[in-house]
Amino acid sequence: MSRLLLLVGICFSLSFSFQIKKNLSEYSIFSGDPKELIASDGFIHYDLITPLFTDYAFKHRLVYIPEQSKIEYKERDVFEFPEGSMIVKTFYYPHDFENINQGVDLVETRLLVHETSGWKAYPYIWNDEDTDAVLSVAGGIRPVSWKDKKGDHAIDYIVPNMNQCKGCHVKDGKFVPIGPTARQLNKDLDYHDGIYNQLDKWYDLGLLDNLPDIIPKIADWDDPASGSLNKRARAWLDINCAHCHNTQGPAKTSGLFLDYYQEDPKALGIYKTPIAAGRGSGEFEYDIVPGDPDHSILVYRFNSTDPGVMMPELGRTMVHQEGLQLIRDWIYSLR
Repeated sequence: MSRLLLLVGICFSLSFSFQIKKNLSEYSIFSGDPKELIASDGFIHYDLITPLFTDYAFKHRLVYIPEQSKIEYKERDVFEFPEGSMIVKTFYYPHDFENINQGVDLVETRLLVHETSGWKAYPYIWNDEDTDAVLSVAGGIRPVSWKDKKGDHAIDYIVPNMNQCKGCHVKDGKFVPIGPTARQLNKDLDYHDGIYNQLDKWYDLGLLDNLPDIIPKIADWDDPASGSLNKRARAWLDINCAHCHNTQGPAKTSGLFLDYYQEDPKALGIYKTPIAAGRGSGEFEYDIVPGDPDHSILVYRFNSTDPGVMMPELGRTMVHQEGLQLIRDWIYSLR
């Protein structure tokens, strides 16, 4: 399928107005069996070095860029995507995390579409047969189960509604994507024609307007070889918290800024008293007490599943135990 035919198939007009479809299959995003997650022509697979935690869900990411359009490279901020772009993120659970070949359960596919009026999110929930997904503006609940090295698990996976999507995807009053930054995309990925750095691939395909010689790279939170404890903890905080906790985000009034480039110790929470945490403070005094994770508000909130306490507020019903341990180790190292 050519990119021009694809453009017509997913219903972008010349003004990039988006025609919402009831069924995900009507966009022709996937080729063949959806559970194989094979993209149709025109969609490019991508991945992040340190992804957002969402109840241990696996994520498959695609991006579509209209013909004759390019992404504007940004050194620190999320890339500027042209109107008509589509970001596709599918959440799924392998039946067995230790043996993915045993099959997967597709749960949700979220479309982020850059319309003329700005970015909009459209959540789709997969049916039990994993043959198609239906638009669910109001969100929903999808029971899922899986097995890993710790045993069997079962949860009610929560699909956010369209308004909840705005709760995280807002910067300076505008809806924006979260993940596609230079530091997150600067990694190798296995394409059908070989292994390439993602940014080099995008540039070679004509999707990026420019690519500097020196590109930032974030640490992989789960790989000690990728960076120091400090860099890995900061990477985890950057993707899980900084979309709200930055100077232009929804939590800007908190004074707690957890973005990767933040250098002010107090803004990072070190010996910082919360402005308005309520019972979310756990009666602790500081966001971070160096050397004492057990008396740090960040650890208290990351370790909670109480909606009135937990952080992040959305996107999880479980504690990210491995991420929590990373932050505990990091805070202890600050002594």
